[in-house]
This record gives sequence, structure tokens and C-alpha cells, in this order.
Amino acid sequence: MSDKVAEFRALHVPGDPLILVNIWDAGSAKAVAAAGAKAIATGSWGVASAQGSSDGENFPLEEALANLARILTVTDLPVTIDMEAGYGDDAAAVGASVAQARAAGAAGINMEDRLPGQKELLPIADAAPRYRAAADTGLFVNARCDLFLGGDAAKDGDALVAATLERARAYADAGASGLFVPFLADAGCIGAICDGSPLPVNILRGKGGPTHKELAALGVARISHGHQPWAAAMAWLKGQASQVLGGGEPDY
Repeated sequence: MSDKVAEFRALHVPGDPLILVNIWDAGSAKAVAAAGAKAIATGSWGVASAQGSSDGENFPLEEALANLARILTVTDLPVTIDMEAGYGDDAAAVGASVAQARAAGAAGINMEDRLPGQKELLPIADAAPRYRAAADTGLFVNARCDLFLGGDAAKDGDALVAATLERARAYADAGASGLFVPFLADAGCIGAICDGSPLPVNILRGKGGPTHKELAALGVARISHGHQPWAAAMAWLKGQASQVLGGGEPDY
């Protein structure tokens, strides 16, 4: 397992980012691996939705880990699992949950700095011990920082970047391996965060935002696609079903 963690860690290179087309089950993992992926990453939204559940740790940890186990049967690539806020009310519980992911075969996790259903971020003093507990398992911990969620980069970019870098330093000190800053499309802010972060930076690719090449040029080390592959696949399926049930022929 330590080899997979090291392999996964080495893929995070600023300027030559790891691209993760997030998947939701063993079948989608197999498809993405066959396309040439270097690693596999689940997205909590897609995983939960594929089983008729919803995001926000409503999908039980036991089922998320069982899904991980099935994914690991179809690929030898490093697999990182989205663990939302860590599935724990306190740092000790987070550590126990993340240890289960390691035992199941994960190479890394994503973990948020706000609790399920909450809009406010945890104070740094509360978030850092949770990241420490997760990191102590030995996995690559991608610390998600949601400061730009609902924020205005055009108006408050400098302040949001400064606050993000403050958290990046604290999370690095707590043992996190990467910094995930989703919902950010402003190139100036992305570049400033990459320049100032002690951790390799992960950005969520969004339609209309910087391209993969542009993100690489800004110093991004990892690009995620989040729930978008799931949403696109389901939109395609719905469209094809409507076409067929409406009396037409499918495109497939």
C-alpha cells in the first residue's frame, strides 16, 4: 500500500498536473482506466447519486468503502476516495474512518473543511486536528478548502487568496499532502494560490473556466472533474431514453 501512496503522491507535479476524471463505481473506473488515466478518483456526489442517495455523508461510510473495494478489483492504479468531511464528529473518529479507507486499499482521500450540511467553514483550530488524524494514517490527504464557494473572486480575490493560503499553511503543518480549492475559475487567484501554497494545488475544472493547459501554466498540480462526468453521463442517458421512448432510434 505504501508503494501506491508514493506512486500517487509523485503524480502531483506543479505545471504538469495529474488529471482526474472522477468516477462513481467499478464500471466507470474501468472505462476511465482504459482511456489512459494515471490514477482513479471517486466523487462523493456521483457515488451517492448512483446508489439513489445524496451528497453530504448521507451515503454510509460502509457502503462507500464497499464501493471502493469493488473499484480496486478492476484496476491496479492508485485510487483516491472522496470522504467528504471525513465521516467523523471529532478528530479521533475521522482518523478511524480514514484508517478504514487505507485498510480497504485507498491511496488517498479528499476531505473538506466544513461539516455536512454546513455553509460555514470550520475554524482552522478545529479543522487542523481533523487533517492531522487523517494524515496520520499515511494516506495522501487532499485538504479541500471551500473559501471560494459562494465567494466573489472579482471583488474579494485578494482577501480570499490570503485566507486560503493561511489555511494551506495550517493544513500542511497538520500533515496534509495537497490543497483542493474548488469553485475557483479566476486565473489570477489560481496563480497566486499556486505561487504561495506549501502544498500542491488541486483545481476543479469547470466549463468556461481555464483549460487544462492554462491551469498547468498557472502551476496547478492536479485537476479534478468532480461531479461533472456523472452529470454528463446521466444527461446523455436521459436524452437517449427520451429519444427512444419518443419513437426514435438511439445514437448508440
